Order: sequence, then C-alpha cells, then structure tokens
Amino acid sequence: MTDFLLELRSEEIPARMQDKARDDLARLFTAEIEKAGLKAASLTTYATPRRLALIAAGLPLETAAVREEFKGPRTSAPDQALEGFLRKTGMTKDQLEDRDGVWFAVIDKPGRATADVLAEAIPAIIRAFPWPKSMRWGTASSTTESLRWVRPLQGIVALLGDDVVPFAIDGIASGSATMGHRFHHKGPVTIGNAGDYAVKLRAAHVIVDQEERKATIRDRAQALCAERGLTWIADEALVAENAGLTEWPVPLLGDFDPAFLEVPPEVIRLTLATNQKYFVASYPPSAEAPFPSASGRGDASATGSVRLAPVFICTANIEAKDGGEAIVAGNRKVLAARLSDARFFWTQDKKTALADHARKLERITFHEKLGMVNERVQRIVEIAADRLPELLGWPIQKVRQMQPKLRTAAQIAKADLVTEMVGEFPELQGTMGAYYASGLGSEISNAIRDHYKPAGPADDLPSGEVGTLLALADKSDALFGFFAIGMKPTGSKDPFALRRAALGIIRIVVENDLRLSLRSLFGAIDFERMYQSSTGVEYSDPTSGIVDFIIDRLKVQQREAGVRHDLIDAVFALGGEDDLVRLLARVKALQAFIGTEDGVNLLAGYKRAANILKKEGVPAGAAAALTYTPEPAEAALIAALDAAEPRAAAAVAEERFEEAMAALATLRAPIDQFFDDVTVNDSDENKRAARLGLLARLTAAVNGIADFSKIEG
Repeated sequence: MTDFLLELRSEEIPARMQDKARDDLARLFTAEIEKAGLKAASLTTYATPRRLALIAAGLPLETAAVREEFKGPRTSAPDQALEGFLRKTGMTKDQLEDRDGVWFAVIDKPGRATADVLAEAIPAIIRAFPWPKSMRWGTASSTTESLRWVRPLQGIVALLGDDVVPFAIDGIASGSATMGHRFHHKGPVTIGNAGDYAVKLRAAHVIVDQEERKATIRDRAQALCAERGLTWIADEALVAENAGLTEWPVPLLGDFDPAFLEVPPEVIRLTLATNQKYFVASYPPSAEAPFPSASGRGDASATGSVRLAPVFICTANIEAKDGGEAIVAGNRKVLAARLSDARFFWTQDKKTALADHARKLERITFHEKLGMVNERVQRIVEIAADRLPELLGWPIQKVRQMQPKLRTAAQIAKADLVTEMVGEFPELQGTMGAYYASGLGSEISNAIRDHYKPAGPADDLPSGEVGTLLALADKSDALFGFFAIGMKPTGSKDPFALRRAALGIIRIVVENDLRLSLRSLFGAIDFERMYQSSTGVEYSDPTSGIVDFIIDRLKVQQREAGVRHDLIDAVFALGGEDDLVRLLARVKALQAFIGTEDGVNLLAGYKRAANILKKEGVPAGAAAALTYTPEPAEAALIAALDAAEPRAAAAVAEERFEEAMAALATLRAPIDQFFDDVTVNDSDENKRAARLGLLARLTAAVNGIADFSKIEG
C-alpha cells in the first residue's frame, strides 16, 4: 500500500469556490478509481488560493484481476440482437458461452499498475471538473476543445509513493515540483511524496490546510484584540473567506477615526466585512468606551447592538518587514473612504422623514401582477391593523390603543427600501428603518426592524405585539398574493421565499401561543378589493391552498422536532382544525397516547373495525337499533362507549386533549373482548346490522379525537 498526492496549481481560485472544489475533487477521484476496482483507505483534500490538492492514502500498487460476466440474448434470438451484443462486448461468437439457451460473455481483466490507472483518471477528472465558472487561456483558447479551468492551470504534481505518475494535459506535464509562496519563496519546491507535501510547502510559506489557516486567523485576531482590551467579533464566514484569500495569513490590527462611530454599527460591520473583508472588535460590556460616538451614546446603536471599537483587523498574505505598518496604513486610507461614503448615506437619509421616503414606494413594482410596493404596504396596513386584532380576539380597548401604532409601523415599514443606505446594503432593510424611525418610539422602530423576522429556523422572533402582528401581516400578504396568481413554490424552486414565509408564520403563531384560525386569516383578506382592483388581474381565492401549504411546512418542521407527520394528518383531516396551537396540542397528546400499550391496541382494534365496515360498505357513525338481548361483551362495549363518548367530547371542547385520550383508553379492553367473543357477521340479519352499527359508532367516537385511519401502524 502507498499514498498518492495530486496537486493542481493555478492562478487564484476564488475563495467562495474552494470548499466545493475540494468536495468535487474527492468525489470525482473516488468515482474514477472505482471504475478500475481501486479504493483509498482515506482521502484528504486541501485548497489554497493557488492550489487544489488531494492525498489518497492506502492505495495498492496494482489493481486486482477481475472477471466480468455480461448476459446477452437468447441463442434463438435474431442475428441482429447477437451482433449488437458482440459489438458491445468486443467479442466473437465463438468466445461466448451458451448457458441453458442464453449467451454469456465472460471477460477476464488482468490487474493493472495503479500508476497507469491514475495516469488515465487524472486528465479525465481535470476535463470533467464542474467549476461554477471556468475559462480558457493562451493560444489554445481559440478552440472550444481546449482545456477549461477556473483560472489558468500552471502545474500538476502527481506522486504515487516516491514516483511521478506520468501524463500530460494540454501541454502541462505532471511532475514532482510545485511553487511556494508568491512573494516569500522564489523557485520551485520539489515534493518527495505525499508525506512531506505539507511540510515542504510550509517551509516555503504556504499553509496548505485550510482549517489551519482558519485557526491562525482566529487565534491571532483574538490575541490582537486582547492586547488592546477589546473583544474580537467572530464571523466564521469571513474567517473562511480570508483563509481562502491567503496562503500565509497574517492578521493585522489598525484603527479608524472614532467619529465614524456615529454611523450605526451594523453599517460599519457590513462596510468592513463586505467591502474590505475586515473583522471588527467591540468593547467588553463593562468597559467604558474612550471614544464616544458623535451622537453621544457611545455605542451608536438604537437597536441594542454591541459597542464597536474604532479598529479593524485585516488579513495580509505576507510577513511584512515593517511588521505590517505600511499595509495597515494603506488599508486605513481605503477604509476611510468607504466609511465616509457610509456616513454620507446616513446623513442624507436622515434628512428625509420615513413617511416622505414611503411616498417613493409608488415608483417601485412589487410584482407585475401584484401592483406597486405602496399598494402592498396598504394591504399590510389593513391586515395588521384591522384584521389581525379582531381575529386574535383582542379587547376593543386594546385594539383602539394598538391600532395607531400598527398603522404607523405598517405604513413606513418598507420606506427604507428607497434610502441610500439600503440601496448600498440591501441586507440592512428593516434595520435602517428602525434607526430612521427611532423618534417614533421603541415599539414602532422595533416593529420595523423585526417585521422580516424570523428569517430562518434559528432566527429570533419579532419582539413586542406590534412587531409580531406586522411580521404576520407581511408574510400573509406575500403568501396570499403569490398563491392568488398561481406562483406557489414547485419542487426546489421558491423564488419568492414562500416556504420561509410559511415557516415564519408557524413559528410566530406557535411560539407566541396565538389562537388564530388560518382559514379565517386568509379568508378575511378581501382579494377582489385589495388585489384585483389595483392590477386588473383575475385571481382565484387561494385560502385552501395556502392552509394546506402551511400544514405541509408544519409537518416538515415538526418531523425535525420528532413529531410524526401521520399524526398531524390524523388531526388535520378532521376538517376545520387550522388553529396551529390547538392542532399541535392535539398531535402531541395523540403521539403520547399512541406510544402506550392502550394506544397501540386501540389503534389495532380501530383498524380492524374500519376494515370490516369498509368491506361491508357501512359508513362511520351508522347505527341500528337493538332488537335482541346483547351478549355480555357486546353490552360491555356499548356501556364503555356510553361513558367514553361524552367524556371525550367534553374534553376536546375544553382542549383537555390528554383527558380525551384517557377516555379513549377505556375502550381498549371492551374492544378486545368484543372481537374475541362476538361474531359480527352473524347469520341473523338484525344482529349483524346492530353489530356493524356498533363498530361504526366506535370508529366515529375515535375519529372525534383524530382520524385514526391516517395513522400508520
């Protein structure tokens, strides 16, 4: 056994492509060598800006001999079928074997040198590599048959043990020499084998392991901040990007004019991270900031963010002789220009009230079939301020108190979309609106900030009732509008993020324990007046489709939380159960019950009864009068139903679902005894009809809790 090293060296590979490239290299390599019957004991991949590498450990020096058999046509088949089979296998008729009237081709393949297999596999991998974007270069680029790579490919190292695996692709021959750091090492670096690859490149100022480069950035950034009494603000995506931009990362700390701290911290962080790839730092919570913001707050935050310090951490790709002073000075100059732009946007935006910004929304199309953004805003105002408080059953006094705040927040929630700052940083929609609305009170500004929440399963929910209702209205309008024009998600495509909107509604409703009927919510939206009148587009009422869609999202969410989807179906199938809080309470009680012995046996008895009724064509709830003296087991089941039905119904009505399940549990023993002692299909027609009616009554009683026919098992 020996190890194989492959390095593909090129001009700079974009950082965002490196992780997927490593995965693709491992996948393609595994697939190619498996064709020859080879399998590595382990695979390790590396990526730097200038190289993509793979080490396959534990490869044999030769492949094993293999025998392959191919089944062909019958010996009586037409000549054309046989000729096709011979062409496919490359054999002649006299080489085939006749096995019970069927032709078989048996091909013995001798073992091959692993080096020969790799010499064929690597060029195939290079040509098939799925870069998101690739290019041709040089004189060969005049033909579409020339090699494509993410950036010009410059060299290939291919070593099996200590020996070069010889091959060439488009004039680039494999070898054992690579190049070190672009500035710190001149001349080639000769690699002996896979074992000394990382060691020799480290000596040439290249850290090939991306995880080590990430750790270097983290550790040094934290240390630099600690030296100044600051806290480094971790950003793993930015760590990965900086690691993908450097082969020898050297974090450096610089400062900027503290006067820029008058700009909101979210803007500063985005300016540094997005435009410059810099990290930021903050003062510890107990520390006194020596540089107060221009507004006098010291933290420049209207939304409770951390107190940023006027410093930045950039990541150089060299060990500078002056300790990085010139690098920091250059970066400081560039950053000052960026922050000046941000401060200009901030200053200009504040000169105009949000209500005035909101008037510009009439110029922005939300969707060609759903009108302008200002029309969408008016729909959100109506849903948030007029529909939701009523549907939630708020007292009239509370509604009167909250409606002005809801209307104001809804009317200006989208106004920051036309500001300079959001034009530069779209990620800050809502956040900037909160800053610009800070003079209207915390309830309104927080609601504007939060109405896009939650953006994902781990995101915070909106804070406060105004923000909660505004977020519900925003997501409800999006779902209603796009479903009404037939643009619901299909397959993996969801261009308007409607699945996220549905999950947001679920989380807001369930985690806030809001008692809200989904059908009432969407049914209360006057689509003819609120949508059709403004656009002239004919819509169909999408309420049923939206409710089904939200329930499907609920199943996905709850399955991840360990709740069985069939139990959600069982409760939802009752019809009319679209209160998510109540639905989940019923589901959880049902899941707990089905997990007990009584639940398992009751389900079995129910299914047996349902199967008999289905076979006999008797509907659930059908009944027949007794004209005879019932048998003891029959009488016992009747008595159990007489006791359980009202008890279960009352418990369901009062939302005491565990008690409803307990009432059903009392039916378990009588059902078992009934099937043991009573003949349902009695020859006496009256007895048969009465007993079928009793089973129908049983299934109806059980289905009052949930549709047990939907439950698996």
